[in-house]
Amino acid sequence: MKKPTGPKRGRPSKDLAGDVQARILDAAQQLFLEKGYRSASIDDISEMAPASKPTIYAHFPGKEALFAAVVARTISGLTDFEGFTPEGRTIEDKLMSLGTVIIERVFEESLGMVRATIAEAPRFPELSRNVHDAARDRSLTAVSQLLNDATQKLARAPKGPFSAKRSRTTAQIFLDLILLPMLFRSLLGETPKDLKKELSVFLRERVGFFLAACETDWSH
Repeated sequence: MKKPTGPKRGRPSKDLAGDVQARILDAAQQLFLEKGYRSASIDDISEMAPASKPTIYAHFPGKEALFAAVVARTISGLTDFEGFTPEGRTIEDKLMSLGTVIIERVFEESLGMVRATIAEAPRFPELSRNVHDAARDRSLTAVSQLLNDATQKLARAPKGPFSAKRSRTTAQIFLDLILLPMLFRSLLGETPKDLKKELSVFLRERVGFFLAACETDWSH
């Protein structure tokens, strides 16, 4: 009787080989989060991927470029709202739905990389600035479009606060109101589990304030 065999180690299959860059990024992200940027080595990443060091260097010039690519991939996933439609019958419900998705994505997908990027800011200030700018630009583009879609029936005039010209500014205000307080508290040690318990009340208060400010702006 033929004995069952476990997964083989060594050279990856053709299917795995075709996805080598994703494997490298997955391994690098895990090690950067577990060990930190300084302690995670290319040798460690090579072993975990698995991928040879020449293969890694063929895709990424060095560890800094690899770290930047991991962060860029995290930002891309965080700000990809393709196919997402805010739920709810009222504008308040739709904005709460949007706010919930934004905050939960940060908690579940990018909080660790935010901490890692902040930790490496003194070492790579330009990288940190580029990460911040990329995250801000992609977030504003995505959220401004969602705000426009969610509030198109609310606008009373073509020059209202959700018009195309002002949508990015409005999106920035919305993000500042709902995301920054939760992100700051989580970075100071409060757990996502505890923060989620008050998320509904927090969002209702913030969305209410946001809409009241928009109504005031429209009245002028």
